[in-house]
Amino acid sequence: MATTRSATTNWEGSLMKGSGSVTLDSSGAGKFTVTWPSRSEQANGKTSPEELIAAAHSSCYSMALSHSLAGAGTPPETVETQASVTFQPGEGITGIALSVKARVPGLTAEDFQAAAASAKENCPVSKALAGAPITLEAELLS
Repeated sequence: MATTRSATTNWEGSLMKGSGSVTLDSSGAGKFTVTWPSRSEQANGKTSPEELIAAAHSSCYSMALSHSLAGAGTPPETVETQASVTFQPGEGITGIALSVKARVPGLTAEDFQAAAASAKENCPVSKALAGAPITLEAELLS
């Protein structure tokens, strides 16, 4: 069964001087302010499209890796993923860096690296973002 999630942004003013708010419609989890300076300079308590993409990517990747590991008979105790999305004004999104640390009893470091790489390739958000280079650092915790 397919699901659809939605968010709405209301923007007022020009790009450089205006601001907007992003509302997470499907979950009702929040409303977040977005501005050009929060996107191209410092966050200053506001979000950006890139931060929202990073949130989507880190959560999707963690789910994909957890599912893959459990399916192979080695469910993880913990998976912590950070996604960093780089935005260059005038160019757009120039790269995404995933960094994952996981505790997976009974799994070798080699098998973990293979599972981590496979999750990167098969995560639905990774697939949607394939136009940007995506790097991965994976660490198996003891």
